[in-house]
Amino acid sequence: MADDHKHQNSPSNPQNPRVSGDIGRSSSHVKPNYPNPPDITNPDAAALREQWKYAIRQYSKWYSHAWGTAILAGVSFFALGWVIKGGNPLPSFHQNDDASRDPPPPSSDSPDANRTP
Repeated sequence: MADDHKHQNSPSNPQNPRVSGDIGRSSSHVKPNYPNPPDITNPDAAALREQWKYAIRQYSKWYSHAWGTAILAGVSFFALGWVIKGGNPLPSFHQNDDASRDPPPPSSDSPDANRTP
């Protein structure tokens, strides 16, 4: 009877496949099967150096792609705003010629407005 129970829980039994959630509830003699097991020994320095260089190249490539994508998206949204609005969408770059020539009128509440020259 006990042999039948062990046979039903074995990972090779196709009728009762093991799922990862059963590992914690299974008996302690069954080792989990990791998809990428750790190395038995530490790799040599040259292999680590090559892996590090490869990781730096990948990160640099992804970083530059991210910045390129962000800049392209910014230019695209600026152009889209220009097309929708029909002019420059940034108000800070608008030049109001009449407003820049005339200084604002003095306020009647200021002490300089009440003083006579």
